[in-house]
Order: sequence, then structure tokens, then C-alpha cells
Amino acid sequence: MGAGHAAGYHAFTFGWLVGEVIRRAGGKSVGALLREELAGPLGLDCHIGLDAKHDSRVATILAEPPSPPGQFDISAEIARHPESLTAKAINNPLTLMLVETANSRQWRAAEIPAVNCHTTARALARLYGALARGGELDGIRVLSPASIERCYTEQSSGPDAVLMIPTRWSLGFGLSQPNAALGPNPHAFGHSGAGGSLGFADPDARVGFGYTMNQRQNSMLVDPRALRLIDALYASL
Repeated sequence: MGAGHAAGYHAFTFGWLVGEVIRRAGGKSVGALLREELAGPLGLDCHIGLDAKHDSRVATILAEPPSPPGQFDISAEIARHPESLTAKAINNPLTLMLVETANSRQWRAAEIPAVNCHTTARALARLYGALARGGELDGIRVLSPASIERCYTEQSSGPDAVLMIPTRWSLGFGLSQPNAALGPNPHAFGHSGAGGSLGFADPDARVGFGYTMNQRQNSMLVDPRALRLIDALYASL
């Protein structure tokens, strides 16, 4: 099928592709760029490539429990269909998503742009807060207003060939959709993480949101735990 006819979630390859553009354009790895141009200036406790001195501060990742009967479980689908596009996109290599891998020193030290950022909920919310406020926070410019508009402009919508559910995407960010709303406003954009973590920016409310967890759940797009926090956030505004 030709380009533009279907979409599939690039669980890990998207990070490598963008990371190589960053390296060739500026001569820096993704971890160095994050440290020097975002985390440092904005005061973020956020790392891609974690120094061993921080290991005592990192929560141990816990494996997800079995999904309730009747709930879609992508891990179970991968186990049943190991040669599927979904399995090849997400379980490649086979050990990548194991909790033993996520809790290892090698994983923490590596720079895997799409999947192994180590951060706090406060730092995640502050980073998205900069994006929610026109791309600037406390005098630090992250993106231009024109670039922020591209962050919430839909590029694809419909069935996802990898995740096997409908998705909506801008340029690298997930957008609100039924049963996976990033708050009540139309221009919110962000991304969930494996097991349930979530960060998003809401330019209409000028607020950033961050949720991190160590207990994985078999959630898709927006974890129910994060949804409850989102509802509480907007109820308080």
C-alpha cells in the first residue's frame, strides 16, 4: 500500500529517525540536546541517558497485571500473533518491553529517543507547560507559535495498522479522540507512554499536564488513572 493510504504507530523507530535528524543537523545526540537546550534552561529533572548517580531516585517498574475479561489487550494479541505487524513493531527485539530490561542500568544509560526518558511528573508538566504557553516559559523559548500550531494540526486519523484501534496524530503528537480525550479543549496535544504515563499541552487553557507511574497497566492511548487526574485538573481551573 502506498504512502498516505494507511498509518501505523512507529513505537520505537520514530525516535531513531528524528534522533538522527537532530544528530546530523546539530551534531548532538537526543540526550545531549534535551540536557543542554531544554532540561538545563527550564530546570527540568528530565533525562534521556540517565547517569548512574540518579539510580537511587528511580522507581522500579512493575509488570502489568492481566487485563480484565473483555478488555482489549495488545500484549495478548502480540503473543497470539507473533508474526503480525503489531508484534514486529512493538516486540522487536523480544526483550525490549520486559520490566527486567526497563529496570536495568544498561537501559537507563542508553539513549533510546522514543521510549526511555526518565523524568518526574512535575518536569513533564513543566515541559508541556512551555508548549501550552505559546512555546515560551519563564523567558525560555522552546518553539515558535507557528510551530505550536503544527503540533495540534491533524495529519492522520483513522484505523492504526499497528495498534489496531483508531488514532489521531499531528506531527509526532497524539490528539484527542473519543474515549481518549486530553481534556475538554480542541487544541490539546501530547503523548502517552508504555504502561500508562502521559504528558500533554493545552494551549487553550495554557496548562501542561504530566503523569508518571511505575505500575504498568495494559491501557491504550490514555490510561484510566490519567483520565481521572485530567478530570480533577479541569474541575479545579
